[in-house]
Amino acid sequence: LQLKNELLLTLDKLISNWENEVVEFKEANKDFDKEKIGKYFSAISNEANLKNIQYGWLVFGVRDKDKAIVGSDYRLKANSLEKLKDEIAFQTTGSISFIDIFELYPKVNDESKRVIMMQIPAAVAGIPTGWKDHYYGRNGESLGALSIDEIERIRSQQNRDWSKKTIETATIEHLDKNAIVLARNNYKEKMKKPHITEEVDNMTDEEFLTKIKLIQNGKITNACMLLLGNEDYDYLFSTTPEASWRLYNTQGDIKDYEIFKVPFITLGDRILKKIRNLTYRYMTNANTLFPSETDQYDNWLLRELLNNCIAHSDYLLGTRIYIDEEEDQITFKNPGSFLPGSIQTAIQKNYNSPFYRNQLLAETMVKLNMIDTQSMGIRKVFKIQKEKYFPMPDYDFSTFNQVKVTVYGKILNDNYTQVLFNNPNFDIETVYLIDRVQKYLPIDKEAAKYLRKLKVIEGRFPNIYISNKIAEMIDKKADYVKNKAFDDRYYQELIINYLKNFNEASRDEIRALLFDKLSDVLTYDQKDSKVKNLLQLLKRHGIIETDKGAVKTSKWRLTSNYKNKL
Repeated sequence: LQLKNELLLTLDKLISNWENEVVEFKEANKDFDKEKIGKYFSAISNEANLKNIQYGWLVFGVRDKDKAIVGSDYRLKANSLEKLKDEIAFQTTGSISFIDIFELYPKVNDESKRVIMMQIPAAVAGIPTGWKDHYYGRNGESLGALSIDEIERIRSQQNRDWSKKTIETATIEHLDKNAIVLARNNYKEKMKKPHITEEVDNMTDEEFLTKIKLIQNGKITNACMLLLGNEDYDYLFSTTPEASWRLYNTQGDIKDYEIFKVPFITLGDRILKKIRNLTYRYMTNANTLFPSETDQYDNWLLRELLNNCIAHSDYLLGTRIYIDEEEDQITFKNPGSFLPGSIQTAIQKNYNSPFYRNQLLAETMVKLNMIDTQSMGIRKVFKIQKEKYFPMPDYDFSTFNQVKVTVYGKILNDNYTQVLFNNPNFDIETVYLIDRVQKYLPIDKEAAKYLRKLKVIEGRFPNIYISNKIAEMIDKKADYVKNKAFDDRYYQELIINYLKNFNEASRDEIRALLFDKLSDVLTYDQKDSKVKNLLQLLKRHGIIETDKGAVKTSKWRLTSNYKNKL
């Protein structure tokens, strides 16, 4: 109720005296063009950034001309406004979306009118918000392209490197000696040149740290303290960096947790010791009797994602890095926006990051062999999951100033796995789209058309799914393989044990023994033929015999020396 009252007051203020560039009113009686929503989202987000405001508003149900509350029937269906968040995020820079969407029912002349208030976050520092790779802005109430000057003003905000700033009161005595030794060894291993190894071995700690720029002008940088600091002195930071590992049970309750502090150069090793990386067995294709075995999570993948959190966190926000472990998935969360803009951009073959939030920190982590050197770490993470036929990682940017990555340690959809197994040449971008289909996440019409051409999806857009023709084939083959795994030996032992207990059996009795245990893939005649073949096989091996020549009416018995034949 308090939130409702606060929102009604906010609505009243917006109508009365809010700045035009960061709020837009529309009637939106029945519907409203999503393209226009995307453009307004970009424009209001950019204008809020330029005005140093945290967010702006797009309001439906209020007439623009006279600001009268008229009500709106836009997206009345349940959850349709929540879906709008995903639809907008799919086409915006960094996949950012509304902070929240609120439905209000203010009374006008004793009649309740439905008003929709969409809260739009300001563009993050250094990155203009785009819609479909175009940047929009406002000039008064007019919507248009963001000017070159405004784009440069936003982009110039990137020139703030937290990691390069020095801590005036810190000295080399505030660093962890073991962490420095590890940094030296990692650097020598990364360089792999004898003369560099010799040079580093002859350096003092201060000389080495100055060489790799963690000490500048004789002062300890934030990057230096973050990677190599002694946790007893973490109070020297203006905001203390921390990471938290949490283990959840199936009910969503925390079973265990631990807080980790500097030095972050060892954070990967410390957290990996906590994660349960079990062996996972699964059928990669229906034509084999033998399941594949793999660790639920690739260790390189876990390190890369964790070290990405370290390199790209916005430490000024004062929020922890979180690693949340559940039964079959792990989620990484770090404060800050996603600098590549979108995950589709980051997985492209030739992607190069235009800049890093913590330039010195990122460059040093490359030198210390902690993160990928060519901005291809995320693509490699996707490639690892693809080669295991596992779901792609999920990147979620719906929470303002947070990057959330979920990695799966199991198969979600057998059909998806079968498609990947049958099509090893599919590129990462294609697999990414197929993965979205298996998770019922939106893709655009062109992407759906492309997947349909590959014959991997069915259904009428947007209600598409991985082809059920493949599913039927997989189900039948999987059932057959599952039953085939018993193999002839199993059925033969059933017959032998039966004859041990009852001395003899007719063919009808053996048929009754085996029929319900044979694969449902087989027809009645095929099952009957299978029984006959099993009996003949045992007879040829001298294990069983009949009491007379007429097979149909005869009784089967074990031979006197059957034990020597087994």
